[in-house]
Amino acid sequence: MRVGLAQINTTVGDFAGNRAKVLAYAHQAAARGAHIVLFPELALTGYPPRDLVEKPAFLERAEVELAEIAQQTAQLGIYLVVGSVAPAPEQAGKRVKNIAAVLHAGREVFRQTKMLLPTYDVFDEGRYFYPAESQGLLWVDGVPVALTVCEDAWNQKQLFDHPLYTRDPIAELKQQGARVLLSINASPYETGKRQLRRQLFTSIAQRQGMACVYLNSVGGNDHLVFDGSSFAVDAAGQLIAAAPSFEQSLTLVDLDRGQGELNPTHADENEAVYAALLTGTRDYVTKCGFRKVLIGLSGGIDSSIVACVAVEAFGRDNVMGVGMPGPFSSAHSVSDARELARRLGIRFELSPITPAYDVVINTLEPLFAGYPHDVTEENIQSRLRGLTLMALSNKFGAMVLTTGNKSELAVGYCTLYGDMCGGLAVISDVPKTLVYELCRVANRRLGDVIPESVFTKPPSAELRPGQKDEDSLPPYDVLDRILRGYVERFESPAEIARREAIAEDLVREIARKVDLNEYKRQQAAPGLKVTSKAFGMGRRFPIAQRYRD
Repeated sequence: MRVGLAQINTTVGDFAGNRAKVLAYAHQAAARGAHIVLFPELALTGYPPRDLVEKPAFLERAEVELAEIAQQTAQLGIYLVVGSVAPAPEQAGKRVKNIAAVLHAGREVFRQTKMLLPTYDVFDEGRYFYPAESQGLLWVDGVPVALTVCEDAWNQKQLFDHPLYTRDPIAELKQQGARVLLSINASPYETGKRQLRRQLFTSIAQRQGMACVYLNSVGGNDHLVFDGSSFAVDAAGQLIAAAPSFEQSLTLVDLDRGQGELNPTHADENEAVYAALLTGTRDYVTKCGFRKVLIGLSGGIDSSIVACVAVEAFGRDNVMGVGMPGPFSSAHSVSDARELARRLGIRFELSPITPAYDVVINTLEPLFAGYPHDVTEENIQSRLRGLTLMALSNKFGAMVLTTGNKSELAVGYCTLYGDMCGGLAVISDVPKTLVYELCRVANRRLGDVIPESVFTKPPSAELRPGQKDEDSLPPYDVLDRILRGYVERFESPAEIARREAIAEDLVREIARKVDLNEYKRQQAAPGLKVTSKAFGMGRRFPIAQRYRD
């Protein structure tokens, strides 16, 4: 059996565009001698469709498009496995099923419904889908195949201390006589996830004694970035095929011969994170209908990495950097920003905010009489910068990319309606310490475009004379260790203090800042998920609450 792994980049709700990609890759697979070609979970609708599946017309369109694909591939002589949606039984509590539809000779010959529906982190499938009560074998040219959809494979008791489900679809299909496992997926990227998938399917292959083919989606849809990284292993768990990461591709594997195409993937995890940001930024902006982007360039490390990603995503002619020095900005903030723009070859404009700041302060002075200068005046500077960028966005039709990192967003070291203004928060899931590492990656890729002075100067918001980030926060290497425990692993301050050998009072203060600033994060621009626990749709905390660890 020769299997084609078609990892494609789909757009939610773009039935015509998604259908066209399925057809194009199906023809390629047939031309290259595949017997069966796999497409990702919900490839026809795009993943995740969320509440779109509640619309009856959406389901009807999916059924029509699936039939059209079957008709247009009737003469190819191969099987197509296409992820889509279908109506649930009338008596079911949910309207929809998440399915893998198998098309052959102009019609649908088999349909497997997803059984295990994840309802954790960014996944909310129990909200929408009706699960399979049982599953059967797909027969391909006399071979009994276990066909599963994503989560149906993620219940291996040997790998997980606390399995989420009582049933194991793969074991059940093996008992029915399956000799091969084909799994279609829409599995978002996060650091370490590619290795975990390989480990999971290697374990399945060795335990069940059958070759396994894992097909993943690729591209960005809103917060989520899909890395592809599809692969196949033989019955002994040996890797026999691998698709590239973060690229659309068609990879073939011959399961009878135990041989397939082996494409290189990102061995370095920092390189993979950079590729994820590049993919997610490019797809979010373009799928939202924009072609150009704006970035406030401060001469700092955060705006530098966002500018590098933007140039690779859209080309230098479609990126504009704006320097907005204020009354407390240093000379190097402008010179470093200008030099970065020169090395990147992007347009750079200077729009000082000091005149506007003076006008606002003078206007408010009667109302502020008797009150000392404090964070209020600092925030006015940030909000004037946000106002400037959004005005330019409106005028030029370019999306503003915000430049705040995860460390700052976690503790509220950011200004609502100021530096948080924009359409996409590119690095909102990137800890500050990782930002520095990604900037080294950018310099390797683009040729030392970020000046060395950007790496060496102390981080500062420059909102008051001589301000440094460490005036308000612990060193970022300490802060990020605390945040990894508190935000990503849900550990208590006491646990973090013990493990990291950090004063418990400091850990509790950081935890307090995280809790108090939930209201800011829920008003932030969408961000790209690259860690195990990102702010946004995968981390849902109430704003008005009084619980403290």
